[in-house]
Amino acid sequence: MSDLLPVNEIICGDNVATMATFPDACIDLVVTSPPYDNLRTYGGHSWDFEGVAQQLWRIIKPGGVVVWVVADATIDGSETGTSFRQALRFMEIGFRLHDTMIYEWQKPFPESNRYHPAFEYMFVFSNGKPSTFNCIKDRQNSYYGTECKSRMERQQDGTNRRPNRQYVVGEFASRFNIWHCPSSANESNQHKKTTLSHPATFPQKLANDHILSWSNEGEIVLDPFSGSGTTAKMAKHNGRKFIGIEINEEYCEIARKRLRQSVFDFKEATLEPCLEAVK
Repeated sequence: MSDLLPVNEIICGDNVATMATFPDACIDLVVTSPPYDNLRTYGGHSWDFEGVAQQLWRIIKPGGVVVWVVADATIDGSETGTSFRQALRFMEIGFRLHDTMIYEWQKPFPESNRYHPAFEYMFVFSNGKPSTFNCIKDRQNSYYGTECKSRMERQQDGTNRRPNRQYVVGEFASRFNIWHCPSSANESNQHKKTTLSHPATFPQKLANDHILSWSNEGEIVLDPFSGSGTTAKMAKHNGRKFIGIEINEEYCEIARKRLRQSVFDFKEATLEPCLEAVK
């Protein structure tokens, strides 16, 4: 299938028209962040949400995942709610809303008449049950090394039963679905220099951990709003094939330049089978 696709390329063009040339059910994972309402101009280009959503549903494999990182503009003191409407439309098309995750910035932006906004949504959509979940375990267990019995399980008749299983608590438990991550502005000097002309770059750590979570080596990761190429760069770093689509030629050149550079230094995620996690 991959020989029919422009893998390991940054394609300059309209994302809907480009995806329309792809075969059905050919993409393993999408990690992307579309423009939020009209918060950024991105060179004056517009985009077609309905067209993008329909094409993603067509090209994602059964068991494939779409990670859609989005937030809402605030207009006349009210949030637009665009993110929720997009999520509901994805579900109407056929996607499952597998998880609603939160990306929490380390440095929220202050506002005068409301609590400081400090997060974005990370909607995890799937075509059926996700075929891959590599659980990131980096939350320190307080009871590391303790021998425990399995938890009580509620039965259909209302009674509780404890399965006859014992286990030793591991050093780390699975991560929660609220992720604390530095913004791209706080990343390496090399990253900031090469992405200076892009108005809203995607944090490398965020893309990295989603790619690790929902795909395996050799699989194809797509970003239809490639921008400065963060998803493509982290896919390459983790042994995945990548496709980036971006309509702005200036941003395409930024992405291609970054793909020739090394990845900035950060602590790699710890992956383990997602078994019973203990606080």
